[in-house]
Formats: sequence, C-alpha cells, structure tokens
Amino acid sequence: MGFDDMDVSTIWMNGEYVDWEDAQIHVLTHGLHYGTGIFEGVRAYETDRGPAIFRWEEHLERLYNSAKPYDMDIQYSPEELTEATLEVVRRNDLGGCYIRPIAYYGYDSLGVSPKDNPTDVAIAAWPWGTYLGEDALENGVDVMVSSWRKHASSQIPTNAKTTGLYVNSLLAGEEARRNGYVEAIVLNKEGNVAEGPGENIFMVRDGKIYTPGLSQSILDGITRDTVITLAREHGYEVDDSAVISRGELHTADELFFTGSAAEVTPIRKVDNVVIGEGTRGPVTEELQTAFFDLVERKTDDHEEWFTYVEEQ
Repeated sequence: MGFDDMDVSTIWMNGEYVDWEDAQIHVLTHGLHYGTGIFEGVRAYETDRGPAIFRWEEHLERLYNSAKPYDMDIQYSPEELTEATLEVVRRNDLGGCYIRPIAYYGYDSLGVSPKDNPTDVAIAAWPWGTYLGEDALENGVDVMVSSWRKHASSQIPTNAKTTGLYVNSLLAGEEARRNGYVEAIVLNKEGNVAEGPGENIFMVRDGKIYTPGLSQSILDGITRDTVITLAREHGYEVDDSAVISRGELHTADELFFTGSAAEVTPIRKVDNVVIGEGTRGPVTEELQTAFFDLVERKTDDHEEWFTYVEEQ
C-alpha cells in the first residue's frame, strides 16, 4: 500500500505541522546529494490505553548519538521532539503505526562540506503492517547470503543510523529479491555474519542463543536489545558478542531476525538450505510470543519502555 492510499494528513517539519503533500525539500538539499541524514524507525502499538510508542527514549537517544559523528546540531530538545511525535500520531488519528524521525543537512550551498547548511528535522507517522510479509512471522522467510559486504566501522560509523549507509542495505536486499528470496544476510569485511539489510540476526544452537557483537559492524538494534533482555528473563543463555561464521548459519537449530520493522521474524532457509525443521523453531516462537505480549501490553513488564500517546 502506497502513501496515497493511506489516511494520513500531517507531518511535523522544523517546528511546524504541515499538510502531508506540502512536506517538501529543495532539489539541492545537501542530504539528497550526499546522504547526510540520520533517522530512526519506531513502532507504536495499540494497547488498552491507546497507542503506545515502544522504547521511544532509546530511539531518541540513538538519534542524537547518530548526529555526533556528522557534527549535526539538532536544534530541538528531546522534549520538543517527543511532543511533536505524540501530536503527529494524534493529528493523524493513528493507533498502531510506524514513526520516522529524520534529521538531515538541508539547503543553502552545495559541496561535500555541509558547514553552511541548516539541520532540518521532520517526523512522520503512518500505518505499516508486517515488514517482511503477512505470513513471515509464523512461517518464516527464505534468505540468501549477499555478495555485498557490510562496511566496517573503521570506514563509516556503523553505530550511527545514517541515510546514505542504507545504499548498502538496498543493494543486498534487492540482490536477494532478484534471486527469489525475501531478504538477505550481510557478512562483514572479515566474512563473518553481520546482520540483515534492516535487521539484526540471532542464531539458536543447542538451546543457547547467539547474536553478533557490536564489533562485527552491526547497528546496535533496540529490538535486538529487547530480545536479549527477554531471552535472559526466560532463562536462556545469550552470547551477545558472538562471532558467527557463514557456515554456522546452515547448521543452526534456529535463526531469526529482529528489528523495529521486522519485529521478530523466523528464518526458514539460507541459500536454499533448510534451517532446523524448516519451520519456526520453539525458541523463536517463545521469544516472539514474549515480544508481542510485551508490546501489546498483555503483560505489565517493562512499563518504562512505553510512551503513551494519550495521557491517563
């Protein structure tokens, strides 16, 4: 479903609420030419108290941290961005939805150095269902190991969620889809498993859970952290600094993706090699259930992770 098919009307842009179709930028915007933007992808879930944004404070903190290596000055406080986000959800009359805050170097002059350009900030929200397909959460997805490698943190900061860096993700994901797969897995420059184009990855073997560490050129995913926390609370041993070789993917008992968009999605096959029994594994299912019970507030755990759109 495209944006024109959605009943959304308002975007916050540089301190003002503007009509969706009027949220425009100049063709010589620095971020368009050089990829100098940072962003977040955040979900709000419908609960019995109305929509609640999941781990908004952590996403907001990462947004400000992503700005640092690019010397980008976000001239709005966290409180201002929070109120703007809540109001965007209200004005669009949204329940469960996806939220996209973005900051980027705007329009003034064009050259690689952004020194004369303002930092523009916008926040949009819209309904967005299952990222990797309607049946992906239950039946899993088929993926391939991409021929494209993940850039190293010595080249570009991998802990910053930067717009331009997602060209790497696009190349890997589109390569997979051209070859009949739903998604890709990207290796780092050493040839070890890094992540998916827009997801972190977990492996289950002999009842223990493994996920690549931050030194493996991955984004420090907030859903990744959520699942690590839930897994440990459910009694699992989790190695969150793992080094996973490509070959280990094929012999895993279970594999799954995590991400704000992908949530918790099982991986059924890698390069046409069946993983485990070729279905959603028991550990994945347990953690997936725990995740959705949490975000849909079927449990009172981790109340501190939720920002409710409507005050009670």
